Amino acid sequence: MLQMRRSRKKAQHEPYALHVKTGDTVLVLSGKDKGKTGVIQRVFMDRSKVLVEGLNKIKKATRPNPMVGERGGIVEMSAPLAAAKVMLYCLQCSKPTRIHYETLSSGSKTRVCKHCNAQFDA
Repeated sequence: MLQMRRSRKKAQHEPYALHVKTGDTVLVLSGKDKGKTGVIQRVFMDRSKVLVEGLNKIKKATRPNPMVGERGGIVEMSAPLAAAKVMLYCLQCSKPTRIHYETLSSGSKTRVCKHCNAQFDA
């Protein structure tokens, strides 16, 4: 008898709001760049990853593209990090910090530093 093959699909989860946004300064908590700080260039909500400027460098082999004028070779570029591996860095108190949310008098929510009560979304 022939057996039916089961399709192996990856489990998809709903994207959830992250604790960091584009333009935030973050501290890397683990990995080869542990302890370094950088600015977030891009946030990938669907994969829960962030691209930090100048950190998590990888080398990628690229093919030449004469139409655009690109030369082939090995290019060094930043790769995305898991959002759970970065912590928001407060520039006012110069510490990595957790955040809490406060509601302003206008009704909008803002992120606030746990140490010095500085607002991040001002």
